[in-house]
Amino acid sequence: MAKNKPQACMATVLSNDAVMPNVFQLRLQCPEIAHSGEPGQFVMIKCGDNLLRRPISISDANGPSEQFSLLIAKVGKGTDWLSSVRPGDELDIIGALGNGFTIDDRTERLLLIGGGMGIAPLNFLASRATGLGKKVTLMLGARTGELLCPSSHLPQVNECVFCTEDASVGIKGRVTDCPDAYIETAEQIFACGPLPMYRALAKDHRFGGKPMQISLEVRMACGIGLCYGCTIKTKNGQKQVCEDGPVFEMDDILWDELADL
Repeated sequence: MAKNKPQACMATVLSNDAVMPNVFQLRLQCPEIAHSGEPGQFVMIKCGDNLLRRPISISDANGPSEQFSLLIAKVGKGTDWLSSVRPGDELDIIGALGNGFTIDDRTERLLLIGGGMGIAPLNFLASRATGLGKKVTLMLGARTGELLCPSSHLPQVNECVFCTEDASVGIKGRVTDCPDAYIETAEQIFACGPLPMYRALAKDHRFGGKPMQISLEVRMACGIGLCYGCTIKTKNGQKQVCEDGPVFEMDDILWDELADL
C-alpha cells in the first residue's frame, strides 16, 4: 500500500490503558491520521523533552470516528513518558508515514504471523482484511502466556492460534514453528516481529514460494527519509526503512548483510 503525504498534527488523548505487562494502548483523536493511516504505516511522536521523536506503528484507524490507536511497549525514556499521558493531553505527531502492507485483490486466505509486539500493525491489517471479506488466520507467539496480547484487544478473525515457549497457552514452541497446514493453505503471508523471527522464517524451506511481506522494526531518527540512519541492503539496492518500508517483501532483503537492529 503506497504511503500518503505525511502531515504534522496534534492528537488528543482519549484513553491510555494497560494491556499487558509494560504494554499500553493509546486511543487518540486526530482526523488527519485516522483518515490517511493504512495497515503497516507508522507515526513519529514527540515525547516530552526528548530530542528525537519515537516511531510507533498504527494498530487501528477509523476515519468516520476520526480516531486511531497505538499499542506501545515501555522500552525507554520516550515510551515511558508516553505511558504517563492522560485523557485530554495533546501529542505532537507526524504521519502517517512509510509504505504499508498490500493485500492482493485475488487473495482469499491470509496468514498473519506475529511475535511479541508484532501484533500492533497486524491488528490493523487483520481488521482491514476481514472487512474486505478475506479469510484470516492470526498466529501469535510469546515466551509466556502473560506476554500474549489478550483476546479483548485482538481483531475478529477466522482463526487465532497462540504459541508459547513455556506451553502455558496454545501450541508449545515459537511462532516460527507454524504447523504445515496453515502455511499450505495461505495465499499470502504477513509477518511482524523481532529480527531473529525473520531470520528463522527466511531459512525455513516450508515458506519457499509463498509471497510474504514483513514489517521491519528499526531505530529511526527522522522517520521521513532525510538522515539515512535506517538504511538496509536489499536485492534492489540500498533502501531506507522509514521511506521505502517499513514493509518489504521477505525475499528482497539481504538477511546475511543485515546487522542486528
